[in-house]
Amino acid sequence: MQATVETISNLERRLTVAMPAQPIEEEIGKRLNTLARTAKMAGFRPGKVPKNIVIQQYGDQVRQEVMSAKVEETFGQAVMQHKLRIAGYPNIAPKPVEGTPESYEYVATFEVMPEVKVGDLAGIKIEQPKVKLTEADVNKTVDVLRKQRATYEPVTRAAKMGDRVSIQLSSSIEGHKVEDTEGQALEMTLGEGGRLPEFDENIVGIKAGKSKQFDLTFPADYHNADLTGKTASYNVTVVSVYEPKLPELDAAFARELGVADGSVEKMLADIQESLDQEIAKRIKAVVKQQVLDGLLAVVDLELPRSLVAMECNNQMQTATQNMQQRGISLDEINLNPGMFEETAQRVVKLRMMMMEIVRANSLQATPEQVRAQIDLFAKNFEQPQEVVTWYFADPKRLDEPTAVATEENVVNWVLSQAKVSDKKTSFDELMGKGTA
Repeated sequence: MQATVETISNLERRLTVAMPAQPIEEEIGKRLNTLARTAKMAGFRPGKVPKNIVIQQYGDQVRQEVMSAKVEETFGQAVMQHKLRIAGYPNIAPKPVEGTPESYEYVATFEVMPEVKVGDLAGIKIEQPKVKLTEADVNKTVDVLRKQRATYEPVTRAAKMGDRVSIQLSSSIEGHKVEDTEGQALEMTLGEGGRLPEFDENIVGIKAGKSKQFDLTFPADYHNADLTGKTASYNVTVVSVYEPKLPELDAAFARELGVADGSVEKMLADIQESLDQEIAKRIKAVVKQQVLDGLLAVVDLELPRSLVAMECNNQMQTATQNMQQRGISLDEINLNPGMFEETAQRVVKLRMMMMEIVRANSLQATPEQVRAQIDLFAKNFEQPQEVVTWYFADPKRLDEPTAVATEENVVNWVLSQAKVSDKKTSFDELMGKGTA
């Protein structure tokens, strides 16, 4: 085998490989001889099919199989010989053959992994949230848990926020009907969200059996583009009003939350422990996001077009599947890979810079770190040891905890060099922050 490499651009390479013809032809001949001894064809006994008929029937297929195997083998050898780090998939094209050649040639065009230049990490500024969990935070969480388990009782008074109401409604825009329950009742909890707040505000103050007409204008950022800026006229009848009845903070409530002996003190301690864990998780996510954003700002690299194109296609396929699962028609939505270009570039850059930082600084997760991550995953299950056993039963299952642990190594490596400062943050502020 002979292989030569040409540089087309910073990342593009053209690899020309020449494979000796004789070993290939010999392999093709061996396979055809084997087929001649085993092939079954109508009109011939097994092993008695003439060679020329076997060649006519199977020759092209066998040649293609042998050539494909040889291309795969020699391409791998050539890549190792020239110490190439391939990005994406190569485009392989055979060179035309004339007469009886001494060698077969093919040309592989591909991109190589770029050089990753990491800038000054000391310039990255990280604000690490510092949160002190208060008794009020715990009590607020308890209130949320009680509201989630509330029961509702009918009342004769006017509806107020937090009540559950049963309503009938019809609406129109510029005289055209938009919605009509046609006598059927809809149930909703006032103030729960998912609707224009003004809708719920208009229901407040209405008693069961009473109706109200009002207009609502949809904002410019409304999720349904067909309604943005338009005004709808509503006619709403309140059929019934129910007020919430919260469960008492007692042993029965504690048992419902999983405290076997019904101890309210233990329930509150468990809630505080859970909130402490969530705080630690959120802080880690917020810091990680700042680290990644900081790295993106100081890392310089040229992105392989092939990898960005692949990521664009992956994201488009994911978006298509999500819309189909949500019942959204794709007839009026013309998705194309270019719509995902910016996000794809970010994903590819993050992936490549993380790979290079891990490789260059030996930040691969150790077996001990992987085990610690699995123990952390398992902690949330009733039978932690069963979860640990499940992970180690199949090496492929270790990929996720290994990736998480390796990523944490990168984050800690950056934090050791970046400018890190503490930022006093309330529990509510932290819970409102997006996670990475």
